[in-house]
Amino acid sequence: MTGGSLGIRSGSYGTLDKQLQNGVLPIQASSATRTFKPSKMFKEKETLVHWICKFAGRKRVGMLFLCVISAAVFVWVLYVGKGEDRESDRVPNINRNLPLNNSGSPLINKVQSIKIDNSTPLPASVRGAEVGVVPSPPPYFLGYTLPPGHPCNTFTLPPPPADKKRTGPRSCPVCYLPVEEAVALMPKFPSFSPVLKNLTYIYEENLKKETEFGGSDFGGYPNLKQRDDSYDIRELMNMHCGFVKGSKPGHGTGFDIDDNDLLEMERCYGVVVASAIFGAFDVIQHPKNISEYSKQTVCFYMFVDGETEADLKNELESGKIGLWRIIVVRNLPYTDGRRNGKIPKLLLHRLFPNARFSLWIDGKLQLVVDPYQILERFLWRKNATFAISRHYRRFDVFEEAEANKAGGKYDNASIDFQIEFYKNEGLTPYSEAKLPITSDVPEGCVIIREHVPISNLFTCLWFNEVDRFTSRDQISFSTVRDKIAARTNWTVNMFLDCERRNFVVQQYHKDILGLLAQRAPPAIYPPPLPPPPPPPANNPPGTFPVEISGGNIVSAPLRRVSQRRGRDRRSGSRRHRKVGKEIVSN
Repeated sequence: MTGGSLGIRSGSYGTLDKQLQNGVLPIQASSATRTFKPSKMFKEKETLVHWICKFAGRKRVGMLFLCVISAAVFVWVLYVGKGEDRESDRVPNINRNLPLNNSGSPLINKVQSIKIDNSTPLPASVRGAEVGVVPSPPPYFLGYTLPPGHPCNTFTLPPPPADKKRTGPRSCPVCYLPVEEAVALMPKFPSFSPVLKNLTYIYEENLKKETEFGGSDFGGYPNLKQRDDSYDIRELMNMHCGFVKGSKPGHGTGFDIDDNDLLEMERCYGVVVASAIFGAFDVIQHPKNISEYSKQTVCFYMFVDGETEADLKNELESGKIGLWRIIVVRNLPYTDGRRNGKIPKLLLHRLFPNARFSLWIDGKLQLVVDPYQILERFLWRKNATFAISRHYRRFDVFEEAEANKAGGKYDNASIDFQIEFYKNEGLTPYSEAKLPITSDVPEGCVIIREHVPISNLFTCLWFNEVDRFTSRDQISFSTVRDKIAARTNWTVNMFLDCERRNFVVQQYHKDILGLLAQRAPPAIYPPPLPPPPPPPANNPPGTFPVEISGGNIVSAPLRRVSQRRGRDRRSGSRRHRKVGKEIVSN
């Protein structure tokens, strides 16, 4: 092949001279003018490009270099696109990883100016599809730490008051952040859910009651094999979790709710605070110390039955009582009011499918701290998705079962059967060997949680145990928790009971309030005593007349009344009665 043919071949991509001017194919100019065999000195000076031309063939050199340039351009496009994706992802990460308020000034000035972003951005696989970026995992909330020197880092509980007369449970101080800072630290992304990524629920129009024991029309009748399978945690799971009949929770499933209320519940994004009163068992408690921002952004829902609605009708105004939006529930699935109360308590993620965080409080409790402060203290700061307080006295499930039997909380035989079943599965008494687990018994009147797949699984399994066995959820709590922990690294934040009593105040049930009102003696206000007559002029100083009987006047020495308490006061009164008897006898 001659150099002329090479020049003609290159002309199809533009003239060879133009390529030489652009510096694209410098080796072709040399090969086109020299057809003789290179000398020995030239061989010593030839470069890597000459070596490639010699062995690859001169016809393919142009195509080879064109491919190299194309590959370089493609790699440069990938690099630029990937850098832009990383830059866009880095902005929220910086915001959630920054330490709290390093400058010492408030994070924000006005609460109303904060905008909470409850949406999750598109996955990287969608954003980078145009440039072929390898899909990266979706962003998750990874927690944060307060800056060095922050008062909450060194906060310790003070010793309990030395009051021997009060030995029962009491509240203790808690280091909350201001509402503004707590709102600013609300996670922009959901927390990580270990193993489980997608949880769906079983619907059964025609219930199959093929189970060994337990179950209900509301929760279904899963057999023991299905129960064991629900503890085999996988990436995708489908399981029983109440509401097994009907098109969606609250619509023809039992625990039925009006369609307008269901629509409002679906519109609840962000944070929901929920409670329930069935059978007019409690007096509605109004939250206190709630910020204006929480009043505008937090959903407050109170579930009641028809009996409670009739009891509250004089207080209702446009379906609300104070902050509480009243949701009337029809067709309750259980005859036991306590078991009905477990539905909103454990299945809030099903009633509020779009809520991110929830705070459950029993109907007898009054909320006295802002919800954002509670969430920040017990969830976000601890990087936890589920928080519940321990029992103030008991740590062992076996002791809790005996206390329930002694208190007549449930049928003793049913409690014994449940404990024996758990023992056969490996339940053991609580001991220090279970540390860092601090207790097996919760005080279940308050639940703080984030709605992610793993925490939703936990409450579904917990509800299934309540549906199958007794309604005493403290007995089944540790079994469900430990089974999940054995297959994942998921844990529960069990905080002190005195900390719980800091943000909720417990009131008496309605029936107890009625008994106390009956036992209270009527208030009697005697008429004021007439003023004493003026003393006679011949009385010695320091005496005054006392009329005892029969018109006889006896002078008694005037004594200074001492401030006495307890035993001294009683002894003084006895002495006074003794002196009075002596006066009468005289």
